[in-house]
Amino acid sequence: MTALRKTLGIAAASLVLLAATACGGGGSDTASSGGGGNDQITLGFAQVGAESGWRTANTKSIQDSAKDAGINLKFSDAQQKQENQIKAIRSYIQQKVDVIAFSPVVESGWDTVLKEAKDAGIPVVLTDRSVDSQDTSLYVTFLGSDFIAEGKKAGEWTVKNFANASGEVKIAQLEGTTGSAPAIDRAEGFADVIKSDPKLKIVASQTGDFTRAGGKQVTEALLKSNPDITMIYAHNDDMALGAIEAIEAAGKVPGKDITIVSVDAVHDGMQALSDGKINFIVECSPLLGPQLMDVVKKVKAGESVEKRIVTEETTFTPEQAKEALPSRQY
Repeated sequence: MTALRKTLGIAAASLVLLAATACGGGGSDTASSGGGGNDQITLGFAQVGAESGWRTANTKSIQDSAKDAGINLKFSDAQQKQENQIKAIRSYIQQKVDVIAFSPVVESGWDTVLKEAKDAGIPVVLTDRSVDSQDTSLYVTFLGSDFIAEGKKAGEWTVKNFANASGEVKIAQLEGTTGSAPAIDRAEGFADVIKSDPKLKIVASQTGDFTRAGGKQVTEALLKSNPDITMIYAHNDDMALGAIEAIEAAGKVPGKDITIVSVDAVHDGMQALSDGKINFIVECSPLLGPQLMDVVKKVKAGESVEKRIVTEETTFTPEQAKEALPSRQY
């Protein structure tokens, strides 16, 4: 009987290990403990992926903050696939973590798995990106930027910068991942503002999937179909940096021959802004870790939190980028 119990125990342990490692769907699921005893909080976090410098900084902020807060973090990289995030969330439900947090790859298609978490009594926190569910009871709060406001800031600078331009201003838009909240909202906010000036026209709009390679590829195609583009509005810095490569390869000067406006303010983007290759950047801070851990602790303690927590962010000109770069954390 003793030998049998020992064999069953090993088998059970193997099944637990398999469940923990499979949830990333090709990504990683790692736990990092920051101390604490039996009452230590366990947080399951399902990340979008590692598609940009912003996302890398966001992941580091979450991992470092969990460690500092003494929270046991189970982390999964979905590699920009919704099905991988859903697998990760279901794994966290099976593991009976205390809180689940995730940055949704896209806005739609979450109701079923979020209801499963709710039925299991596990609160869910949305970070960075929202979902379009009509049932807001499926999550406790959404912590992140106001993407529509970011698009509006980009639009306001564009309207002001081209106020005295003669003739049509042709704008090419590099969209983020199709169906994602930042792509939808940044496009909406920008379009809402620039419609006040009829000479500002979006002549092309295509997804670069938030990646530098995507931004370069799309811009190469856009420059062939629209060689007289006046400006590029990129939904993130990585696509803007890819666009710079394509513009330079076409024999043009980014920031002069073609104006570039971007969102994020990661280090590489800020350097390009400082160098005059990007003209204006709207900040979207990835350093959500400390705020997230604070929310997780409050939720676990049964305290009430705001349904929408907006991060405070600014904008940068080339001159402001030069001042900010030396102390930039990401």
